[in-house]
Amino acid sequence: MSARTQVLLWLAQRISGAVLALTVTVHLATLIYAVRGGLSAAEILARLHGNAAWFAFYLIFVAAAAIHAPLGLRVMLTETTPLRAPWPGMVAGLFGVVVAILGGRAVFLLFAAGAA
Repeated sequence: MSARTQVLLWLAQRISGAVLALTVTVHLATLIYAVRGGLSAAEILARLHGNAAWFAFYLIFVAAAAIHAPLGLRVMLTETTPLRAPWPGMVAGLFGVVVAILGGRAVFLLFAAGAA
């Protein structure tokens, strides 16, 4: 792997980590605020439904997780297993695709559930 590619992957992991730090903080703070305010799960879903800002927020959250986790997994597989290139990258890439698909599906279902 070229030095340029390694730098870009390092940068992607750091940027996605910063985005995750922000999104996890907002997510947890919002949940704590909502629950302490007495909102039920149904009320929270109703408020999410049709709200494009929260929809975009959670898609960004999923995208950051789908980028960050596989990059860390690739490094861990390279350093701690007998797997050698290209296998760690392929396994991590597949993991990232699964996270993106399942996370994206969860976001779409969450926002569709508010209509019920």
